[in-house]
Amino acid sequence: MKNILLLMGAFLLTCFAADAQQNKISGTIKDNKNEAIASVTVQVLNTNLSAVSNANGDFEITNAPAGKLTLKFSAIGYATAIKNISGDQNLDIVLAESNSRLDEVTVSAQKTEENVQNIPAAVSVFSASKISNYRILNTRDLATLVPNLYSSNPGDGRNVTSIRGIGTTSYDPAIATYIDGVNQFGLDTYISSLFDVERIEVLRGPQGTLYGRNAMGGVINIITKQPTNSTTGFAGIDVGNYGQQRYSLGIRTALIKDKLFFGAAGLYNKQNGFYTNTFNNTKFDKLHGFLGNYYLKFLASSKFALTLNVKHNENRNNGTFPLTGSVDEALANPFQLSQNSTTEMVDNLFNASLSANYAGDDFNFTSQTAYQSNYRYYKQPIDGDFSPADIVSIVNNYGKDWNKVKVYTQEFKFSSPASNTSKFKWLAGLYGFYQKNPVKQGSYFGTDGAVYGAEPNTTAVNINSGKSHGFAAFGQFSYQIIEHLTATAGLRYDYEHKRLLASGEYLIPTMDPIITQGDTLAKANFNAISPKFSLAYAVSNNNNVYTTYSRGYRAGGITQLASDPTTKPLDTYKPEYSNNFEIGTKNTFFDQRLIANIAAFYVNVTDAQIPVLILPDALTTTRNAGKLVSKGVELELSARPLKGLSIDYNFGYTDASYKSLNVSKNGATVDLAGNKQIYTPETTSMFALQYSYEIDKASKLNAIARGEWLFTGNQFYDLGNQIQQKGYSVYNAKIGFSAKKYDLFFWGRNLSNKTYIDYAYDFGAAHLGNPKTYGVSLAGRF
Repeated sequence: MKNILLLMGAFLLTCFAADAQQNKISGTIKDNKNEAIASVTVQVLNTNLSAVSNANGDFEITNAPAGKLTLKFSAIGYATAIKNISGDQNLDIVLAESNSRLDEVTVSAQKTEENVQNIPAAVSVFSASKISNYRILNTRDLATLVPNLYSSNPGDGRNVTSIRGIGTTSYDPAIATYIDGVNQFGLDTYISSLFDVERIEVLRGPQGTLYGRNAMGGVINIITKQPTNSTTGFAGIDVGNYGQQRYSLGIRTALIKDKLFFGAAGLYNKQNGFYTNTFNNTKFDKLHGFLGNYYLKFLASSKFALTLNVKHNENRNNGTFPLTGSVDEALANPFQLSQNSTTEMVDNLFNASLSANYAGDDFNFTSQTAYQSNYRYYKQPIDGDFSPADIVSIVNNYGKDWNKVKVYTQEFKFSSPASNTSKFKWLAGLYGFYQKNPVKQGSYFGTDGAVYGAEPNTTAVNINSGKSHGFAAFGQFSYQIIEHLTATAGLRYDYEHKRLLASGEYLIPTMDPIITQGDTLAKANFNAISPKFSLAYAVSNNNNVYTTYSRGYRAGGITQLASDPTTKPLDTYKPEYSNNFEIGTKNTFFDQRLIANIAAFYVNVTDAQIPVLILPDALTTTRNAGKLVSKGVELELSARPLKGLSIDYNFGYTDASYKSLNVSKNGATVDLAGNKQIYTPETTSMFALQYSYEIDKASKLNAIARGEWLFTGNQFYDLGNQIQQKGYSVYNAKIGFSAKKYDLFFWGRNLSNKTYIDYAYDFGAAHLGNPKTYGVSLAGRF
């Protein structure tokens, strides 16, 4: 593989560095009062070309490919605009202020940059300004902001996310997360904290044709800000109650103009915790962490670029799993728990990628090589029974040879060029991965271990050393059948091989280890074909309707060894498949002042993978146990009815229930057909209202007031539908000032201090959503 990459890199550098036919694009950018706008970023979509306007509003891009191109114009304080051009042109561009017009949004949802309103799929997009407005600091903050999306975690930082009733119920997620083009492979290796983000795209419904394994429910695609010729930077401070602190700093610049670019950003965050441990009267869930993001980009020519990106995230949590024993207990005594075994969780994530991008006259090419790792352990044993009794605690600090996940991925992608004038557009690629996951975990039974039928002061140790690799080939093309009708078809083939070596032993003081499970090896192969077909009809330039069929796929696997003798280890479970149908319409009205998108969907899941939590190990195994049908509707509205006034509303309804479901309980099989899917609110609804009043035009100083209402409907946390959270509302608000160079805001979240269950295990242990929080944020830009 290394030799192949070296040869390919040499080939690209020697063959693609030369420029073919070159065009020049230039122009002047002004506002609607005919005044020049400086510092506007101008991008030629699906190329490596960009420019920034000068003090007179002038810009120039040389070496542009011939043919039809799409330009994007973006600047602070102005609505992003998209313009299609052809050939050499001198352009006169007029940008409207952002408080009077909606952005024209481009996304890379289909792995090429295009206007989101032209994509035949349900896609929610959050620009940098929207991310700031909604105060999205973590991927779980997207819950309810996106129709039919729910996300939460038990306190350990690993989010459980569901879209349209298709949820992450095991370490193989059903919602794929990509950051700067890199698949965050599993729950152990993805980075959930967010900062310095250019945009977030949430694709609802299966995206397996282009994104592959485990994109069965959708994709969260995160793109961070990248350096350009302009030197820009930022610094931010957030402080709030419960000891919340967040400090960020970053810079982006050109080391060599038009050739070598550098970017670096860092984030430090901490909080004293929401929970009190009554066992020793201390704050329980204190945490702090650091996140770094670094870019080095080399533009070898106007057509070829190399980008090295490194991210790392170090988290320390002095109270992972802030759980009480039951929902009733959690609601009766909010944010209080009693656990005798407390420790610090160490969580070190590393993510590096090297991308090569060629934007040619005949085709575009991208190669991305990525490495991810996560070393996660508890310094001391952590409470496994969530009580003050010394029953069981979990041990996993066995050194760096264990509990360190490593993943290598490689993708090659070819697509039609940015200047393509044909009715036919295409994309094809190859993808491969290798994963190593050595897990060693012990269940230590304390002085009260007899409660679980164990000898006190003994340890049951299970070792599960997993390896897997796979590859995929994929392709998608679209063809304009007639002037307003376009068909898109795609196909992907995935192959995966998994290998799991398991062993177990029982440790009794002063005695030799007792072998409970000798070395046992299991292997399994999986493959899948994921087709997609859609038709899109443009009623007008601003109104589109579409219908789509796609097949979803979540990889199969092998169950881990656990201490429960009734749980069969090394058992293969099959992949999960779904057939998905969607119809929708996307509409823009009143000169980009109103956007209204509607979608309806129907999902039929076979061989549904059911999570089974094994205690006291706290391991989740998976079984194929049912058939699921999910159907619903979604509505998204955005409006700028008056200057300075913005209104956003969305609504989602999901009816997800099992048509067949047979699970094992207490040694018997229980029929749960008709029960609702877990982690799936019946409805989600969000309303946001913001008013901006201009104080000073020259500095772009505005006074801003904002309010949000988020409603999450009834949902269940166990397949038996016994653990439920009724629908609840959360209210957020902020008020302050925003200018070209700085922001100052006072903010509050969950202002009514609503107490609600955010996450619960099927055996009853529950974690609450955050209480009322408030604080102040100061951000500066240059």
